[in-house]
Amino acid sequence: MRAGRTLTIVGCHAGGEIGNVVVGGVLPPPGASVFEQMQALRADDSLRRLLLREPRGSVAVHANLIVPSTRDDCDAGFIIMEPTEYPAMSGSNTICVATVLLETGMVEMREPETTLRLEAPAGVVEVRAACRDGRCESVELTNVPCFAEHLDAQLEVDGIGTLTVDVAFGGMWYAIADAHALGFELVPSEARELSHAGELIRAAARDQIACVHPENEAIASVSIAQIAEPWQGIGNISKNAVVVSPGRLDRSATGTGLSARMAALHARGLMHAGDRMTHASVIGTTFDGRIVEETTMGDRAAIVPAIRGSAWITGITQVIVDPADPFPEGYVLSDTWPEAVGAGGFEPP
Repeated sequence: MRAGRTLTIVGCHAGGEIGNVVVGGVLPPPGASVFEQMQALRADDSLRRLLLREPRGSVAVHANLIVPSTRDDCDAGFIIMEPTEYPAMSGSNTICVATVLLETGMVEMREPETTLRLEAPAGVVEVRAACRDGRCESVELTNVPCFAEHLDAQLEVDGIGTLTVDVAFGGMWYAIADAHALGFELVPSEARELSHAGELIRAAARDQIACVHPENEAIASVSIAQIAEPWQGIGNISKNAVVVSPGRLDRSATGTGLSARMAALHARGLMHAGDRMTHASVIGTTFDGRIVEETTMGDRAAIVPAIRGSAWITGITQVIVDPADPFPEGYVLSDTWPEAVGAGGFEPP
């Protein structure tokens, strides 16, 4: 065996969504903040390709790079890599990162609760982890401020027609569509059709609806679609399906999606500080959400949401790149990456 490069990865999933954590073999990218480090990693993009493309990864995998925080008031930083983008924030990935940091001893675990602060590209995330017998049983993260940008926006979607969507920031920019209006029950057998519809909605929203974060103009444009059943009320479970580019379902209930949904409901006057709701994924896993407080973001009314969920470590892997490997940064094929490749159906490194 020859290894031109070796990386150590802790496998993890939160609510079924894979959020692997890179703990060794990568030096921190340059940058004065984790956001700038994310931009440097994105400009090069070789690490994401290596970890998420076949033959070492897949379209259903995320990866998180642990880095030292650039702030004195944080325990660690992390950069999120998803199949086609570098989101500024992700709930399921944050839950995975916190669980790995605590269960591997990278951050000291204190029972019955450990509190820590993580620097995400979107900003500082407060974490409260319920811990018992060396296990991180659940993680509650206090997200960055979230807000609705557009309510009841009209959207023309190829192959679907005219839709009404809400656009909200939950750490990522979401277009939120009504599942019943689209004819979905949000059951596992609809996964392919949901994914196709979600990608069409995402693409249309990017083209037709402008959205720019008021404090960071680099965080702009809808990057993810949520197809949600009508809200079931405070304290109840509402089903949703989040479609991750390039067109597949998030297996978890999606923390940023729940944050965006609560921001939209708050903008409608349906949720207030202290109110709670639960989102369920298509496979039945759940994240609990609550509005910690009301705030503002620029000239917009906003909320600070908290999301609670659980993650499980699945293994520890060393990823190796042989110098003679013809695919050192992987490849994608249109059978599983339907929107990510050109007409030839294959995208090499």
